[in-house]
Amino acid sequence: MSETSQPIFLHTQGSQSIDAEELAGRRFPYQEDLSLVEDVDLLAATPGADLNWLEDVELLSEHGIPAVFDRYSNAFLKIYFPIPAGRENEIARKVLITHLQSGNSYGIRLKKVHAKFAQPELGPWVKNSATVGAAWTPPTLQGWEKPLH
Repeated sequence: MSETSQPIFLHTQGSQSIDAEELAGRRFPYQEDLSLVEDVDLLAATPGADLNWLEDVELLSEHGIPAVFDRYSNAFLKIYFPIPAGRENEIARKVLITHLQSGNSYGIRLKKVHAKFAQPELGPWVKNSATVGAAWTPPTLQGWEKPLH
């Protein structure tokens, strides 16, 4: 999907939520293959000594499918591979960190246009991430003028 195109919504009849693949119009390989997240070092991927936000990330279920919640997109990221017993939250965290570091999180993708202050595009999880939001200006609607009163 190009940066200017709109997301493809694949809502199923009766769906009450949006998941990451609906926002992107596709699944990501790390949703389907444990080996792609197995080696993620959560301590190295998390900035600073405060891991409290990551400790709050747990494996959930969305429509009966294991999922982790991406708060930056307000969407579920479903996990389609078998998760080893006893490692549910660890694997959910690894899938989420991989998603955030890859730039595939729709909320992170929106930063290029909507960030109102300078911040790392891919968040603090990626060293030397490009900075976005340093030159934000309010959007304008062509043909609209602010009322005088």
